[in-house]
Amino acid sequence: MRVLVTGGAGYIGSHTCIELLKDGHVPVVVDNFCNSKPEALRRVRELSGQDFPVHDLDVRDREGLRKIFLQEKPEAVIHFAGLKAVGESVAQPWRYYDNNLVSTLVLVEVMQEAGCRQLVFSSSATVYGMPDQVPLHESAPLRAINPYGRSKLMIEDMLRDLVQAEPSWRIALLRYFNPVGAHESGRIGEDPNGIPNNLMPFISQVAVGRLPRLRIFGGDYDTPDGTGVRDYLHVVDLALGHVRALDWLAQATQGGATAINLGTGQGHSVLEMVAAFEAASARAIPCDIVPRRPGDAASCYADTALAEKLLGWKAQRGIADMCRDAWRWQSQNPQGYV
Repeated sequence: MRVLVTGGAGYIGSHTCIELLKDGHVPVVVDNFCNSKPEALRRVRELSGQDFPVHDLDVRDREGLRKIFLQEKPEAVIHFAGLKAVGESVAQPWRYYDNNLVSTLVLVEVMQEAGCRQLVFSSSATVYGMPDQVPLHESAPLRAINPYGRSKLMIEDMLRDLVQAEPSWRIALLRYFNPVGAHESGRIGEDPNGIPNNLMPFISQVAVGRLPRLRIFGGDYDTPDGTGVRDYLHVVDLALGHVRALDWLAQATQGGATAINLGTGQGHSVLEMVAAFEAASARAIPCDIVPRRPGDAASCYADTALAEKLLGWKAQRGIADMCRDAWRWQSQNPQGYV
């Protein structure tokens, strides 16, 4: 199957391209490289031994996207393209709504024109906001509390409305929890611009000497060690979840838009992750516990039963694997792809 992958040079996108190629699909990457680097795709080609089309384009470019659909004739789309930093979204909400919502509107319009109606959308557990209870089931209340999360929730609503109007569409809304780790080769991994927003790249950069100390936001939560608990998911398991979602959509006998959690179903605290990374890297991670950030939940992890039932997918890699692979990537690439 030819699969258009928007944002395919990004952290999750590049790992998904490898798994698509391994499964016999042809990824057609569309990326404007605002939060990613072409080197990631060069390394995907190196690792897979296969070539695939890459288009340098902003998905909001309607005419450019139409030309790509005419040229490449994709049968399905995986939509990763979007801005994704929670803090940045609070400071620049208009930028997030313009980028994330408009790109999806344009993409869906062009897909409709081309007769391509299979879509895997990169959503997020941020759509749940502050959970009342864990594990989080897909039926939990949706109440995103920042512009990034609201942009994901708005897109989910848009796509559900689309299916109501056009029942032939088949859409998987994949709600990610906390992707971490890297490809086992150490050749591709997470390379954020500036100071990392997420825990694992921050720990990695402290371990490799790019940052002096880790800041842990909150040490007084109602959790076993006082630090926040999250559902950390190996990025390769997450990438495989997209391939299984494509298989599921291709076999579906009727349309719909279905939300599916992708996580491990287990929560680990920040201090647990620090200890696991210290074990994997054989390096101490100096850290400071600082005040909580507004809007951070004490505990958040997934109910993953639906992914197993519908997709036949279950995360296989534990936190030791996540930390080992993240350290291999960071130690071999101390400055990222530069």
